[in-house]
Amino acid sequence: MDQIILDIMWSRLLSTVNEQAAAMMRSSFTSIVREAGDLSAGVFDRQGRMMAQAVTGTPGHINSMATGMVHILKEYPLENLMPGDVLITNDPWKTASQLNDITIATPVFHRDRLVAFFANTCHAMDIGGRGLSADSRSVYEEGIFIPVMKLHHAGQADQTLLKLLAANVRTPEEVLGDLHSQIVGNEVGARQLISFMEEFGLDDLEELSQEIIERSEAGMRQRISELMEGDYDFSLTIDGFEEPILIKTRATIEGDHLTVDFKGTSEAVPQGINVCMNYTMAYTTYGIKCAISPDVPNNEGSFRPVTVTAPQGCILNAEYPAAVGGRHLVGHFLPSAVMGAFAQALPGKIMAPGFDGLWDTHIAGQRLDGQQFSYTWFSAGGTGALKGQDGLSATAYPSGIAGVPVEVIETLAPLVIHSRELRTDSGGPGTFRGGLGQTMQIEVLTDKPYIFSGLYERTKFPALGLHGGGPGLTGSIQTNNGIHIEPKVSSRVPADTVVTIELPGGGGFGPPAKRDAGLVREDVIDGYISPEAAQRDYGVVFKEGSLAVDQEATEALRKSMNQSGPIP
Repeated sequence: MDQIILDIMWSRLLSTVNEQAAAMMRSSFTSIVREAGDLSAGVFDRQGRMMAQAVTGTPGHINSMATGMVHILKEYPLENLMPGDVLITNDPWKTASQLNDITIATPVFHRDRLVAFFANTCHAMDIGGRGLSADSRSVYEEGIFIPVMKLHHAGQADQTLLKLLAANVRTPEEVLGDLHSQIVGNEVGARQLISFMEEFGLDDLEELSQEIIERSEAGMRQRISELMEGDYDFSLTIDGFEEPILIKTRATIEGDHLTVDFKGTSEAVPQGINVCMNYTMAYTTYGIKCAISPDVPNNEGSFRPVTVTAPQGCILNAEYPAAVGGRHLVGHFLPSAVMGAFAQALPGKIMAPGFDGLWDTHIAGQRLDGQQFSYTWFSAGGTGALKGQDGLSATAYPSGIAGVPVEVIETLAPLVIHSRELRTDSGGPGTFRGGLGQTMQIEVLTDKPYIFSGLYERTKFPALGLHGGGPGLTGSIQTNNGIHIEPKVSSRVPADTVVTIELPGGGGFGPPAKRDAGLVREDVIDGYISPEAAQRDYGVVFKEGSLAVDQEATEALRKSMNQSGPIP
């Protein structure tokens, strides 16, 4: 295929999926999609192979959807589809590993032939069951399970299914509203695609799809072949429930193929933090992409040179009907697990672990006027540092979810956010400092007890630094009245409870005593680190009564800290 024509077609394809995603966000009924961007959008060929994805969206959605289309087409082969059909599912084992994440797929017909699919996944505000928490004991408790089925048949909506959904969720207007937004997004993408095909005189997309996929596969194989062959191991420990969770990773590089095996990882647990294999593959391949191939298009071709395995029944390959509502509390750590292994193969090019995830806060109760409410939002901690760059503060990695502004939260729910600020000293010390977490103080405007549910990780085990860098601070939950709130479970608390959450920071990179003293001074001025931490962790001493660096005292203290060795 002519290179110039291919470049133009590729750009048009990207603009099509970006318009698909934009239409969903503009028409969404919830801040989860509209503000936070907890969604994904992509276009697939008639074989169910992902060709391109929108620039917005989470890896857990888009990469799960890439493999999920295969499952969808097994249920509904091409010959069973017609114009006006819309498919729906939230099957965790076929798509994004959580009932709250609903996938909508729409076949596209051109000149009476099925030529493509547009698909998207959005996080529903509510899906029934226990609500957004991880204290369920099976998927049956976590909400309504939608198998792969038709939401629209030949243009006609299945009103029975819509009534069933509305009756099983706490926020039917928002949930059904976002379903319509998802359908509209696919319709917008389909119109753009048909216009594109007519402009270029294309009867189908098979040749274009094959070209894109083969080039992406070749690019990925090239990157893998540039790595040193061998086995690279890494272990990572996170909070879990009663017992810590161990994630063991082995990355094996053989020629132009890469295998990531999680043998030795902890077994599945009774509570809802188990992960389905689809999601494990999604975040593993994302970690690989971040480490070695950020510029290779993310599609069917880029997945082919990679094999991901996990023992059946372990927490990363949970068996039905395991509880999976909080699967991201484990799954979001997989990119750091992969990068930890790659740190040996790519010294100095891998970032330190961060808080690795999202802190999901769900509050439900009764407003002062007697109406019920249910609201969820996401918050982010600090990412890990890497050579040449401090970690990012209050940034959601690896999900890419945006923080919802306080003004939006207070408009949509009876909440007052008394403070929201970066958390001093939470970033791991290092030559390059870990990103900071944030602190939020939350009050509910109610005179009745309410439900507080937080899906929180890294309250026990910090994000470790790399190459001499220090760990970030762990997270915490505090209340004004001494009420104890456990992370990952729902708590019923009195109306006067004000909750303060402190999010974790990312790990540092390189010995802290080698950080430029001028940068340490700037961090103190900005409130990122305290004067005490500047001296304790970085060996930077200030002159009495000022923030001027005492060069002589600093040099002497740093020499005594004996942090030696080159930064990789």
